[in-house]
Amino acid sequence: MTWLVRRTAVARHSARSPRGCHQVAQPAQPRSRILLGIRRVPHAGPDISEDRGAANGLPDPRKVLKTGKGHGPEADPLPLLEKELARSRVATVPSIQLPPMTGGAVGYVGYDCVQYFEPKTKRDDMKDVLGVPESLFMMFDTVVALDHFAQVVKIITYVKVPENLDLLEKAYEEAKETLRYYTALLKKKGIPEPEQQPIEQGLEYKSNIGQKGYEGHVKKLKEHINVGDIIQAVPSQRFARPTSLHPFNVYRHLRNVNPSPYLFYIDCEDFQIVGASPELLVKEELGRIITHPIAGTVKRGKTLQEDAALAEELSNSIKDRAEHVMLVDLARNDVNRVCDPLTTRVDKLMVFSHVQHLVSEVSGVLRPGKTRFDAFRSIFPAGTVSGAPKVRAMELIAELEREKRGVYAGAVGYFGYGSVDGDTEIEGAMDTCIALRTMLVKDGIAYLQAGGGIVFDSDPYDEWMETINKLGANMQCITTAEQKHLDEQADTEAEAAASRVPAAANAHISLVA
Repeated sequence: MTWLVRRTAVARHSARSPRGCHQVAQPAQPRSRILLGIRRVPHAGPDISEDRGAANGLPDPRKVLKTGKGHGPEADPLPLLEKELARSRVATVPSIQLPPMTGGAVGYVGYDCVQYFEPKTKRDDMKDVLGVPESLFMMFDTVVALDHFAQVVKIITYVKVPENLDLLEKAYEEAKETLRYYTALLKKKGIPEPEQQPIEQGLEYKSNIGQKGYEGHVKKLKEHINVGDIIQAVPSQRFARPTSLHPFNVYRHLRNVNPSPYLFYIDCEDFQIVGASPELLVKEELGRIITHPIAGTVKRGKTLQEDAALAEELSNSIKDRAEHVMLVDLARNDVNRVCDPLTTRVDKLMVFSHVQHLVSEVSGVLRPGKTRFDAFRSIFPAGTVSGAPKVRAMELIAELEREKRGVYAGAVGYFGYGSVDGDTEIEGAMDTCIALRTMLVKDGIAYLQAGGGIVFDSDPYDEWMETINKLGANMQCITTAEQKHLDEQADTEAEAAASRVPAAANAHISLVA
């Protein structure tokens, strides 16, 4: 086990101009890979290459853990992750105020990993269209945390305490150099943006099953509901569309037009994940496990009065209330599997968030011997993307969809390093969101996926349209981002043409004279 001691540098920043911190995670900037925003406090996770002399500038984290056929072990990804995190322990330093995530693993657990948590859901004939790892986590020992409220940027890295203490001073100086590097980078102006290829217009989205196929899935699930096999299920469809837009430019536009509790850009080298998820899956705070079931949504009104009227309409909807209570019960059962039942509670019930959802909070204190990884297994995947009873609903979804979902409906987030305070071991932080409103970009194609909860009286056409509406924001994001770069290209070409006019005119006058 390696002992880690934190070193931190603090710099002031303008809350109106956090762009410098975001530039740290740009693809054009070496040694970085991730930009992750959680609960309005984004964390950029750059990393210093172990080979400081490397000239290629490849954006590599300390280590990458992958699972899935063709990528790594075909097994539960959590033991591998837990073992890697356990190699290091952080020595707690009192009175230093830091964000929950100061180093550790950042990445995703794909929906299809549920086969290792609930073996009954495993199907051997699932088509793998996307060809991405079932899970992927990158290990980071340097984090840049941007606190909008305090208007402070904290650069956090670690002194790795060597077995030979004669080398401790060298390790300390290396940590100081890391802090100096990122401090200078944040102050630097004119960091190049990722290269943007010419934009092609008029490209269309294509569904993997089409309207007829999706409506057929709805009808089939209703048959199972009517005979009492399940109460609800959440089928999905995936759309694909070619785009030459750089994924980071998609993210930059998405964070402006669709701010959400969880914003993330993760460069997995062979593909990128861009998302703006509204929903927490599970997190741990000092031994208490928290999850936020969401069900029931209405659009935002154009005025405060219209907003209030729409909220009242949603709160009085019998269908939405029934679906929400069902998901709350499902979440409470999941929490009870790993927590002391006497500590499990519904902290908030049907509270409106700023995006006009019905949101509840269910929490509980972990039982002795249970860990954050046990909690993750118990709650994953959310009832929002599976159904109830959860296992049977997932079996039926797999039989209908016949394709791996990949990142969609899985979890994106982090697992931090554990620490030691005196004789007390403290489990590391965990915060994960459901991979909703999430785009996967691979080989010049953007993949978007959405589903909807099917109950006994669901209308197949309405359910088809609901998935289209859910994808509308991300589809529009790509379109408007492309248009923005088209306009910029046109302006650049116009300026270049204008700059050539005076030279041509002068040459003509000279000849006439």
